[in-house]
Amino acid sequence: MKKFRLDKNILFSLLSIAFLWLFWLIAYYCVKNEYVLPSIGATFSEMGKLLASGSFWTAFGNTLLRTFGAFAFSLVFGTLLAVAALLHKGIRAFFAPIISILRTVPTMAIVLVLLLWTTPAFAPVVVSVLVLLPAVYAAVLASLDDVKTRYDEMARAYRVSLGKRITQIYLPLAAPPVLKQAGGIFSMGLKITVSGEVLASTYRSLGGLMQQAKAFVQMPELLALTILTVLIGFALEGLCLLAYKLIVRWRA
Repeated sequence: MKKFRLDKNILFSLLSIAFLWLFWLIAYYCVKNEYVLPSIGATFSEMGKLLASGSFWTAFGNTLLRTFGAFAFSLVFGTLLAVAALLHKGIRAFFAPIISILRTVPTMAIVLVLLLWTTPAFAPVVVSVLVLLPAVYAAVLASLDDVKTRYDEMARAYRVSLGKRITQIYLPLAAPPVLKQAGGIFSMGLKITVSGEVLASTYRSLGGLMQQAKAFVQMPELLALTILTVLIGFALEGLCLLAYKLIVRWRA
């Protein structure tokens, strides 16, 4: 039954890809303008050229490094803030409006302001942190709240110290659910970083290549870069989901 369900999920995923492919074909023949929507053949031909180009891999490495840096920073500080909010209701109330503001501030406005203070290479990292930090904080705090609800009374009954409760009970048990969401957060970080690079015209980055392709009206290259970015995001989510499943299997 489990194998059948897995095969069924794969089938629906393939049908979704086929639907998107068909939609692209219909849209292309309706528009009939390569400068608005390039053909599938031209786009994938350009994708092959990009994958064989050293400049693409340099840009990819720089963008991935920025995304990873923003994610790592957000994970560490988001976890620290979530632990502090877990331990004190006043701290949780203090952070609540700040997190709400960070969630609603427009990305474009932040980039434009940051370009006055920082460089085009650093601005996308800051923007990504400002978006990822609230997401990490919310995910970690929700998981910690769940663990505390289930195990706090038992830990107190056995007189486990607060430090051991945090490091040996709360954080280890909260880690798998957070890891399950980490792929989506990482993927979102990639999207925000690339968007910031486009707005900042960051040199040697995926966003910078997109901005360059747009400036020279190279639509097949622009669409190829967009598809590659989406595929990279899927790969990051898949790796995090695989890590989650391996941890759950190992603990079982």
